[in-house]
Amino acid sequence: MLRRAFLGLFAAFALLAPTAANASPALVFEPYNGTVFYAEDPDTLWFPASLTKMMTAYVAFHALRNGEVKPDTPAIVTKNALAEPPTKLGLPVGTSIPLETAIRVIIVKSANDVAVMVAETVGGSEEAFIDRMNEAAKRLGMTSTQFANPHGLPNEQQYTTARDLARLARALIIEFPEYADIFKMKSVAVGKRQLRTHNGLLRTFNGADGMKTGFICDSGFNIVVSATRDGRKLVAVVLGEPSTRVRNARAAQLLENGFKRYFWKSLFGTSLNGLAQPADRADKPAHLRAVICGPRPKRKKTRRSDVTPDLFRLETPVTELADLPALSPAIN
Repeated sequence: MLRRAFLGLFAAFALLAPTAANASPALVFEPYNGTVFYAEDPDTLWFPASLTKMMTAYVAFHALRNGEVKPDTPAIVTKNALAEPPTKLGLPVGTSIPLETAIRVIIVKSANDVAVMVAETVGGSEEAFIDRMNEAAKRLGMTSTQFANPHGLPNEQQYTTARDLARLARALIIEFPEYADIFKMKSVAVGKRQLRTHNGLLRTFNGADGMKTGFICDSGFNIVVSATRDGRKLVAVVLGEPSTRVRNARAAQLLENGFKRYFWKSLFGTSLNGLAQPADRADKPAHLRAVICGPRPKRKKTRRSDVTPDLFRLETPVTELADLPALSPAIN
């Protein structure tokens, strides 16, 4: 009788489990105690794209707390900053915005030039700031992460994993609750310009309250997203999806299933550090350019924008990947 009841519960949980066929790295966890609800390939090396800016913000928050800079410290547009490709704010060289506004812009709009402005303002130089990023990653136990720039544009020496991004997200939530509102902002004003977030789940998923999206051709569409329901908070990390719609749908599905199984997973789930390590893994990040963006352009020194238009807009919450229409194999 007891065995039959246990099998019934197991079957019910299996029905709630996320669809895993041909899936990319993903992880769902409770940030305050670090309990993992679901993990798939959490240690596969991946390009973070603009999820990098979560670490840029983390280092800037520490500098603000330590009194090295102030919220109204001018973040100045340099030639080095303005040279970054879109997405960018594009203010003239020599102009400035307050540092706190700059941090909001890199989280909400993912502006690459502003990420360099933050780095130069906080670190004195972009290179010195990158050193701080890597020091912070080491301190947080992000053992499979390396940073080479503050924005996430393509660089073979910049990589991470879903597990390490979870560690970073957890640190942001626990260490800096005073800045939580920045990650849930749907738009930010710079002068007369109103910049809208790329995180569509903030508008469509019940309880969504942060964090960041990212895209380059080699990474596919990435997201770290948090949500809170009935006082319970979960964070999902999803990497390498073929479009914003599929990325948002998978993250929504993982969070939805996490909330449904919250009680049982909170009792029996493992920790971020307790996840089993892979027996072996590739020593380089996956390269998805051919699948996501087609063949590499022949012209040299061409870099794609960090964020492409929402080709598949998600107007309503999607929690069942099986209901999604078939997508073309590549986005051009």
